[in-house]
Amino acid sequence: MYTCVICHLLESCRLFAVFAVFLSARVVAGQEETIKRSAAIKISRKRVIMPKIKICGLKRKEDIGFVNIAKPDFVGFVFAGVKRKIDFSVAAKFRYLLDDKIRSVGVFVNDKIDNIVDLCEDKTINLVQLHGDEDESYISELKEKIENPIIKAVRVKDKIHDAETKADFVLFDAYSGSEYGGGGKVFDWSLLEGCEKPFFLAGGLDRDNIVKAVKKLNPYCVDLSSGVETDGIKDLNKIVETVNIVRSL
Repeated sequence: MYTCVICHLLESCRLFAVFAVFLSARVVAGQEETIKRSAAIKISRKRVIMPKIKICGLKRKEDIGFVNIAKPDFVGFVFAGVKRKIDFSVAAKFRYLLDDKIRSVGVFVNDKIDNIVDLCEDKTINLVQLHGDEDESYISELKEKIENPIIKAVRVKDKIHDAETKADFVLFDAYSGSEYGGGGKVFDWSLLEGCEKPFFLAGGLDRDNIVKAVKKLNPYCVDLSSGVETDGIKDLNKIVETVNIVRSL
């Protein structure tokens, strides 16, 4: 009799142990599934983060009116080159006409630091974009004199260049052998995959490829110029449409 009782107890213990192992496995599996779903949600959320928008190369009073309607996050005043270059006094007038909620970016190529400091101090520009050969010592000296965020442009050709910089942001643009800007050309976006520093994405962006660019790279900001122009002139409909596309993401 005692032997039967002991057998029953042993069998019960065995069954309990099997059930405990089964239950533990279910819990672990459930935790793993939760982790996977959480990771998927994070990835999904990352893909739909709405980037900021910069419309660069404003050179007419009408252009200021256009962006005041569309309301991008940033606009760019170019102080170099020929095609979209404006002088400092014109930029000051444009800043006065610009919606206060839109931040202005001054685009410079190997300019004198004092010129940049003056434009920051008189509030003509809120951010500085260095699109030339400015090195880290130049950026360090500039940072000692201004508190405005600095964007350093990196011209991408066939490999990802060293994006380590003291600047607050990096801007990736297509490489051009004839000019410092990208000339409205798209570069190989796969070269940017894995870049962790917040970056501005430029280079041939328009209403047709902007969604693909955002989903692939998740940039901090998309930077458009020729992509919102018609025959070299800023186009209100293209600006508004592109801003609306990005804001719908």
